[in-house]
Amino acid sequence: MKKMLETAFPGIDVILVNHPAPLPKRLLSKLVPVVQIGVIGLVMAGEQVFPMLGIMAPPPWYYSLRANRFGTIATTWLLGNVLQSFLQSSGAFEVYCNDELVFSKLQEGRFPGEIELRDLITKKLANSRIAKDAGDLWS
Repeated sequence: MKKMLETAFPGIDVILVNHPAPLPKRLLSKLVPVVQIGVIGLVMAGEQVFPMLGIMAPPPWYYSLRANRFGTIATTWLLGNVLQSFLQSSGAFEVYCNDELVFSKLQEGRFPGEIELRDLITKKLANSRIAKDAGDLWS
């Protein structure tokens, strides 16, 4: 989109910024790596960890995880990264022109097409030029 806008409107500044996710999702996303490391540590050193927690014999599920160490670690790592990406994403996509909202994915529930976005910006720029020219006439 950025390239298309810069090509269609030479001299326009296109600034891409990530919109932060809500605070609860951001906080949960910070816990995901802790859980990942915890699961990996448990799989690798469970025989030493469970006695420190006061559990002399590890539970049966531990042996299932331990039997397939590589699968458990890979699944933990991949699913944790997917969960963290989901929690950090806000789903926001907004386009502003001259500090006025032109398009919002959150309001519309969809992404704009290239032609639609170009038309919306063209209209916004035309309206702002007309308003500026009218202001110049009256001053």
